[in-house]
Amino acid sequence: MLKGSFSGVRGLFRVQEVFERPLNEFVSLWWTFGGGTKLIVDSDVVRPTLTVLPQSKDEEKQCSATLVCLATGGFPSNWKLGWKVGSTSTSSGVSSSLEVLGTDGHYSWSSTLSLSADQWRKAGSVSCEASLSGQSPVTQTLDPDHCSE
Repeated sequence: MLKGSFSGVRGLFRVQEVFERPLNEFVSLWWTFGGGTKLIVDSDVVRPTLTVLPQSKDEEKQCSATLVCLATGGFPSNWKLGWKVGSTSTSSGVSSSLEVLGTDGHYSWSSTLSLSADQWRKAGSVSCEASLSGQSPVTQTLDPDHCSE
């Protein structure tokens, strides 16, 4: 019973049944979500494993670098990959893939960083970082082999 200023407002509220089907009747999730929809119920955060692939032998000769960061086995899908050259975050020369859902229910991503010969020479270190709100970041660092000029 409502009290106070609402005490005279009886009869305006209506109770409606939420379940209109008997509880023992089968309800198909196929029709609820539609064909091709995959429902994953998993509330645990899984930190991805990061691997930074170094530049190719041809780039090494030219003193430039195109680095690839692979993030595998993470959950949920909204981990973000970023790059730091030295201690500075960079978005220049970066391209990232969409997430890919594996058969195990975990996600994989990749990000590519292209550095000119001058940027590569000056880089003290290059790091790939996976971040998710409320979680400490996952980082993998590559110490560049500096080429001779």
